[in-house]
Amino acid sequence: MTPDPAYFLPDATRLQSSLRTRLPHFPHIRWVSETDSTNAQLLRMARQDSGPSLRPWLLGAHLQSEGRGRAGRQWQNQSGSHLMLSCAFDIFLPTRQLATLSPLIGMASCEALRSLLDPKQQHKLTMKWPNDVLWEGKKLAGILVETTKASTSPASPDHHVVIIGIGLNLQDGATLSQHLNRPIADWGMLAMESERAAHATCADIVTHLAQSYYLSLNHVTAKGFADLPERYRKVDHLLGQHIHIIHNDQVLHTGIAQGINEAGFLLLRHPSGEELAVSVGEVSVRPQR
Repeated sequence: MTPDPAYFLPDATRLQSSLRTRLPHFPHIRWVSETDSTNAQLLRMARQDSGPSLRPWLLGAHLQSEGRGRAGRQWQNQSGSHLMLSCAFDIFLPTRQLATLSPLIGMASCEALRSLLDPKQQHKLTMKWPNDVLWEGKKLAGILVETTKASTSPASPDHHVVIIGIGLNLQDGATLSQHLNRPIADWGMLAMESERAAHATCADIVTHLAQSYYLSLNHVTAKGFADLPERYRKVDHLLGQHIHIIHNDQVLHTGIAQGINEAGFLLLRHPSGEELAVSVGEVSVRPQR
């Protein structure tokens, strides 16, 4: 009998125990068999007067009955096929900068997952603005970033709690592609091409993601977002591509993607030569002719 790949989901209790050993600076770590939504659970905890006050927190689940994606979409999942977790961090930033956390976290996720690949394969793992992680242009992981004021927040208006949720496909990418009618990747596809990915366990993946979020948020709290555009370019899937920006089923803008600015806005060069900074909308990549 062939053993299960290393990246298959282990028992929830065993995974929780491993993460508590690997992430001692996370005071609250839980992994459960099923919940409604890990993001929703952490949002409720952050807003309650009772419960753990020290952060960061990490909550993972084998199955989410009401998992949420970006723009209010439902995250479709089945037990064993997806790695789903959320982390909660205290962040001290002006409210106007909170939207920049979405591309920052997408980039940090991409960097973390690249570190689990062989160097020659890392360039195939990229990020589509604002925060989809792609493998060879197919969606591997989706991210939802939400912020709230904690019930225990001090008077400082810059103190927020950021909840980061990520759902990563471990297997069944081909089935999802047919069901959703768009290209979907899974970790098994990476494992076929990268020996390091094949040997990465779920605990490895979660640890790298949580550490990357922790370090990235500490960095921007201390030093701001000045180096975000250059760091982002290294994982940018859209750079140099001809794209449409779509909002409410309408094409708002079209042009060549030019990276992002310090605010996390997508930069676009219109055919007229005008430079645009886009903060909302879905990206559609125009096919090459």
